[in-house]
Amino acid sequence: MNARFAAALSIATSLVVLTGCGGSESGSSDSTAGASSSSSVDLNGAGATFPYPIYLKWFSDYAGQTGVKINYGSVGSGAGIKQLSEGTVDFGASDGPMSDAELAAAKGGPVLHFPTVLGAVVITYNLPDVSAPLTLTGDLISDIFLGKITKWNDPRIAAENSGVKLPAQDILVVHRSDGSGTTYIFTDYLTTVSAAWKAGPGKGKSVTWPVGLGGKGNEGVSGSVKQTPGTIGYVELAYAKQNRLPSAKVKNASGAAVEPTIESITAAAEGAMSQLGKDSDYRVSIVNAAGANAYPISSFTWLLVYQNQADGAKAKKLVDFMRWMYGAGQQSAASLDYAPLPSALATQLAERLATIQGVAQ
Repeated sequence: MNARFAAALSIATSLVVLTGCGGSESGSSDSTAGASSSSSVDLNGAGATFPYPIYLKWFSDYAGQTGVKINYGSVGSGAGIKQLSEGTVDFGASDGPMSDAELAAAKGGPVLHFPTVLGAVVITYNLPDVSAPLTLTGDLISDIFLGKITKWNDPRIAAENSGVKLPAQDILVVHRSDGSGTTYIFTDYLTTVSAAWKAGPGKGKSVTWPVGLGGKGNEGVSGSVKQTPGTIGYVELAYAKQNRLPSAKVKNASGAAVEPTIESITAAAEGAMSQLGKDSDYRVSIVNAAGANAYPISSFTWLLVYQNQADGAKAKKLVDFMRWMYGAGQQSAASLDYAPLPSALATQLAERLATIQGVAQ
């Protein structure tokens, strides 16, 4: 296990209910224990598994500094949006922005999108006899997940990986089984680079997969790939590192084969500020960004917050945490393989917190 990831997980487990992690449910059959846990929590949130490692660290660090305990269910972006829309959590989290229809259906009124960090979706695989990182293109990735390329030694894969001895082995695709912001980012990328994907499964938090096996959460996909030779899947960068899985280099819009790193994720976001004026709703995509150093499957991830808060005391705790997140919190992002927000954007978003209404003074 990645040591930094493991440390954050160990520290935060005692403070955060691991709802949905690894496909398990967090609820206890002991009602007394459940009531005790609930009464000790100040804020409840649910959603994306993509930023789960950094959120665990933030909630743990913040609790240590302030005593405010934040419970977060790593249940997937689709479930997080649903729980926020139904008013069962204080905030949601998603790696794919809410659609106009989802925004209209939210029961608590206008929902604001707050980018938190930048991350990367990586293509990970299990080929025990291949040591060098594979290089893939958008078309190759699309055709593998469409079921058009079915063998690891396919000539098209071999052409991008000169000198690599590829096995004559079937490719087993692993994808998400749940509504997922990670899937949204991945399919947003595929829709951008592949006409066949755009005309077929398309973009969304859930799509109809032509081939493959489903895994719940980033945890489920990375676990399946780790356990089964010949597999390929897509996960957030920290999950590949946690499981000691390789990440493919992916050719970007400039034709360069780029590894997913803090630097290449940041490079993908460098042009985003032009789209993010103070009147922005922050629902922007940065996949397949221009620039020779940009990793092409990069994205913001968002906290979802009601603009009009019903509980002033909770609203103050939430806003205070988010203000801390845009300051001290950003400094720890890179330690868990996320790219911090550009400083100008973090300052802009901290100022935007003043638009949340109903905060106790």
